Amino acid sequence: MTGIFLISYIENMNSTFSALSEPNRLHIVELLRDGPLTVGDIANRLGLNQPQTSKHLRVLSDAGLVEVHAVTNRRYYKLRPEPFQELEVWLDSYRRLWNERFDRLDDYLQEMKRKEGEKKDSQ
Repeated sequence: MTGIFLISYIENMNSTFSALSEPNRLHIVELLRDGPLTVGDIANRLGLNQPQTSKHLRVLSDAGLVEVHAVTNRRYYKLRPEPFQELEVWLDSYRRLWNERFDRLDDYLQEMKRKEGEKKDSQ
């Protein structure tokens, strides 16, 4: 069961990164951070036409990054928090790794500085 979960998790992350790798889709996500918007609102703010914007929103929706809610004759798109929480967990594992490496580098540099100071004092 764990292997299946891991494969699903990796596929979800690939889908997320693939969707966000296109600049217009990333800009759409940035716009939606402030709250739900219609296709027309997004298109106007990005200077895109509505069909182009709809295609980008479909990719984001297929990747599970946005969801749509119909209100009367308008469709509002908003971000889904779950994929971004998964992304945060994934990034956090690398953040810890790099923080540990930077801590070791800092320790090494402090040791080199200490040795250099001892060397100067003995001269």
